[in-house]
Amino acid sequence: MLQFLQYKIFGRHKVPEGWIVVTAGNPPEYNNSVREFDIVTWDRLKRVDVEPDFDIWKEYAYSRGPHPAVMTYLEIEKEDFYQVETTVDGKRFVTARGWSDLSDMMRLYEQHKLKIDENLVGQYLQNRKIAKDFAVYYDLFNKYRSDYQVDKILADKADESIKDRARKAKFDERLSLLGLLLDAVTEHLRAVCTVETAHIQLLEVLKTVRVELAKPGAEAPKLLEKQIKSQRAALASGRRASSMSREEQSARENVCAILEDQRVMLTKERPGSGKEAFSLLKVDFDQRITGLRKSAAGAGKKLTNLFRFCGEVFPDGQELLILVTELTINPHCARFIGRYGCKEYYERNRELLFYERQQEIIQKMEDIDWNLD
Repeated sequence: MLQFLQYKIFGRHKVPEGWIVVTAGNPPEYNNSVREFDIVTWDRLKRVDVEPDFDIWKEYAYSRGPHPAVMTYLEIEKEDFYQVETTVDGKRFVTARGWSDLSDMMRLYEQHKLKIDENLVGQYLQNRKIAKDFAVYYDLFNKYRSDYQVDKILADKADESIKDRARKAKFDERLSLLGLLLDAVTEHLRAVCTVETAHIQLLEVLKTVRVELAKPGAEAPKLLEKQIKSQRAALASGRRASSMSREEQSARENVCAILEDQRVMLTKERPGSGKEAFSLLKVDFDQRITGLRKSAAGAGKKLTNLFRFCGEVFPDGQELLILVTELTINPHCARFIGRYGCKEYYERNRELLFYERQQEIIQKMEDIDWNLD
């Protein structure tokens, strides 16, 4: 270890110039196999102690699509985010990893209509009291999900009885309702962003196909088949290396599906030349872009309705501030707003800090030329 730290040599290998070695580990109380470094070693290291922080973790969690019950519970009970204690019965602990894994499993259970109870929660939250408290909260959360009819709120068709209940609700119930609404609208915004990512990738593929079709003897279906294999190979490589996010994988799968549809179309149509083949591809692409814009408009309307509901029901409360904050730190919502805009968001967020920080990225998105001519 001293040789490595002193001379930047590991066995026969030297650390390249300009490289910085970063290591991470747990303190002794978390891991029985940990050994303390001696002073000679510590003196050659820069030590950074990392403390659990829910607000920092939340930004990471949003990129994974967390369960809204987990996020709203932790907003209310932040002290339950990270706990490690020793009792007469052994160690009890709740960690960020436990909440992430529980969130993923809850999504899966709900997808398959399986019951989520304290027994399941306790498999991920190794603290009986916190596991029980969250299980009780989840039952209450589901009651709010049923009572408030989120889809009607986002469609601007909420009954006055629902609005009146929200006005009279305590803060914890309001926060849970806001979590449900944000989760529902985020799914729509995320879907638009994923499709848009796929279309950006598809645009580049079709530009390559256009060049190839100009060559003598080019066959459009075979060119598309070649591109499909290339995309699937890239997808498989990304999965093996864990270098692709879920959204990127979904977008790549979407590209493969579209290219396959186009290949089948060209096989049936049998265009007489490369120019005719590309004309068919362009028509299909333009139709898909029109569909994307309609989906974006629909999702944007739901976002507007969310602001309208909160503005009407919680005109003087913290809820609108929370709404703007959550939309800002959620990468999918932030990207959608940056790309397609949201008048209500800009009006509520006077500082427009997100917009200013992301101006360069937004401009790049605006510069995308969907025209294949």
